Amino acid sequence: MPESEIRKGLAGVVVDYTAVSKVNPDTNSLLYRGYPVQELAAKCSFEEVAYLLWNGELPNESQLAEFTARERAGRALNPVVKFAIDALPLTTHPMDVCRTATSIIGACHPLAEDSSVEGNMAKAMELFAAMPAVVAYDQRRRRGQDVVEPREDLDYSANFLWMTFGEEQVPEVVEAFNVSMILYAEHSFNASTFTARVVTSTLSDLHSAVTAAIGALKGPLHGGANEAVMHTFDEIGIRSEESLEEAASRAKTWMEDALSQKKKVMGFGHRVYKHGDSRVPTMKAALDKMIAHYGRPELLGLYNGLEQAMDEAKAIKPNLDYPTGPTYHLMGFDTPTFTPIFVASRITGWTAHIMEQAAANSLIRPLSAYNGAEQRSL
Repeated sequence: MPESEIRKGLAGVVVDYTAVSKVNPDTNSLLYRGYPVQELAAKCSFEEVAYLLWNGELPNESQLAEFTARERAGRALNPVVKFAIDALPLTTHPMDVCRTATSIIGACHPLAEDSSVEGNMAKAMELFAAMPAVVAYDQRRRRGQDVVEPREDLDYSANFLWMTFGEEQVPEVVEAFNVSMILYAEHSFNASTFTARVVTSTLSDLHSAVTAAIGALKGPLHGGANEAVMHTFDEIGIRSEESLEEAASRAKTWMEDALSQKKKVMGFGHRVYKHGDSRVPTMKAALDKMIAHYGRPELLGLYNGLEQAMDEAKAIKPNLDYPTGPTYHLMGFDTPTFTPIFVASRITGWTAHIMEQAAANSLIRPLSAYNGAEQRSL
């Protein structure tokens, strides 16, 4: 029998069909249901994109009105979930808070075991509506602050920021946050999405699949990279009095030293994109607007210095996490909150894949090549 070909990390292995998203290699563009994500980010609200991912088409006016009404009705923090969050130590990583909250929401849900199309859609919508309150409250409690109740007069992104900071944000900040949520919403069979599909393939429930996906997203080789980017900035040192050129010079020196020591620098490279992450230009434009809005050119200097040094040494381009980390920092989010924001966004993509998997299910159960001890006797 010929030796099995091992594809570590399932690299290059096509395991199923999906109609949710794809990367168009001809244009190096990420498509959600056929639409380039940069066009969606420029012209749509996050609610419209969520509807698209779940239903295959953008909503008309009446469909969007019904959709947003359902989302706004589910924004308040569930008292049972708040009680559970309060019981967790302040040292608990915010991703563990998201994972725990999702599990509790599922355990309490009246449709917990209902995996029908209607049941899964209802649970997806309610989880989508509920997660901003979880993320916002967890940051606030670490600062000794109380819950901020949601506002039904604000759209999803504006309300998320309101519940986090207790202040209504200017349109430029809301727009940049909305862009980030759209860009993070979906990315085909990435690690966390594939995890969700594996769990779904066993005929487990939607909340179990999302809980598992959150665990996968926590890792720095996946969603945790946006946090790692800010840890890099912090290690280099953020000096508000510094010029763009001075910050860039220090960052370039830091990167050259890190690469000479063969350190892993997060925020660069991507398994799918070989010519640069197609989402980066859109997010970098949002970062540039936030740098101008907050008057923080030294952050652009650090960004440019690291990017230039990596390109010169390795010809490796940034991925989406690289511009997103400093954007969230400027908005006032604590660094450990960055990946939970990713969770709130990716719930849309995860649940779209969960429903797609459930609709044409086959148990995902790969084989392995054994390389342990040969059969032996006691």
